[in-house]
Amino acid sequence: MSLKEAAERDRERSIIARTNATRRFFNINALYTALLFITWISLNSAVKIPEQFQKSNHTNNWAVLVDTSRFWFNYRHVANVLSIYRSVKRLGIPDSQIILMISDDMACNPRNPRPATIFNNAHEQINVYGDDVEVDYRGYELMENFVRLLTGRVPPDTPRSKRLLTDEGSNILIYLTGHGGDGFLKFQDSEEITSQELADALEQMWQKKRYNEIFFIIDTCQASSMYEKFYSPNILATASSLVGEDSLSHHVDSAIGVYIIDRYTYYVLEFLENVHPNSDKTMSEFLAVCPKSACLSTVGVRRDLFNRDPNKVPITDFFGSIRPVIITTDPINILEIPKRKRKTEKKTKIDEKRAYLPQFPMHLVQATV
Repeated sequence: MSLKEAAERDRERSIIARTNATRRFFNINALYTALLFITWISLNSAVKIPEQFQKSNHTNNWAVLVDTSRFWFNYRHVANVLSIYRSVKRLGIPDSQIILMISDDMACNPRNPRPATIFNNAHEQINVYGDDVEVDYRGYELMENFVRLLTGRVPPDTPRSKRLLTDEGSNILIYLTGHGGDGFLKFQDSEEITSQELADALEQMWQKKRYNEIFFIIDTCQASSMYEKFYSPNILATASSLVGEDSLSHHVDSAIGVYIIDRYTYYVLEFLENVHPNSDKTMSEFLAVCPKSACLSTVGVRRDLFNRDPNKVPITDFFGSIRPVIITTDPINILEIPKRKRKTEKKTKIDEKRAYLPQFPMHLVQATV
């Protein structure tokens, strides 16, 4: 081989080596760029969480429903609280996690032309004081036990069914109805609780880790004054009237002879009748259920203590219930329990109650309103 041919071969080898090195360089750069791109996408995906996943991390739901008044002419307040009671039960909160406090003297009042019944509309379609109502506190028990219930300072012999057994994962719905004024709420026309006392009770709950979030509803005259003193976190509050305004009744049942429901609660129930356990309705929709043209009073809302956007909070976070799931890798033995033989008897078939009837006969309500 001549020197010229050897030099030409060396030059070709050098060109091939440089070409291969350049290819390796660009391959490494392309791989590095792809990794950077994938990392950027992952980071952005982690930051931008879809709205449907922006939900509460609560583990259980409770409801405290209180009618603070008594006597026959306050029939509507019992109807208010029993209607809310019926709605939260329909949406999944069990009786074991509902504390119902009412005066309990309307159904058996001698003036009641429909003994053992309470209705929330003039057409008397639904008896809200039905067979499945479990009253936890009644009559003059209310004032003494209301604050004790919230703070957990009940007597040691109090049964579990009359305790608010909440924890730091509990979302609590608190609904109050009755007679109130600027900064106070009357209990049974004999005692009262002030807005400061209520605010301090809620702060005790927070310090004791007795709630995750609270939705506070109050339907009274000058109702917004009762949440003005609140200073504990994670509380969303709404009221049927502002300071200086009255909360008005909706309509009279001529057969019963008294007003049977308040305006604010009436429109709240009308909204809740269209809510189901898998509903996508939000808390912001609930807060707008009763405009002034319907309520004749201005509905108050306080959001500054609540960390989440009500537009992204499902209404079922407070009016519904979740079922906690425990994940385990341990085997679970399910024993078959022998079934007892029952004598076959011919019985008349009775249709089972499989769903709650609507509280309002909508085809008749329009004619009344």
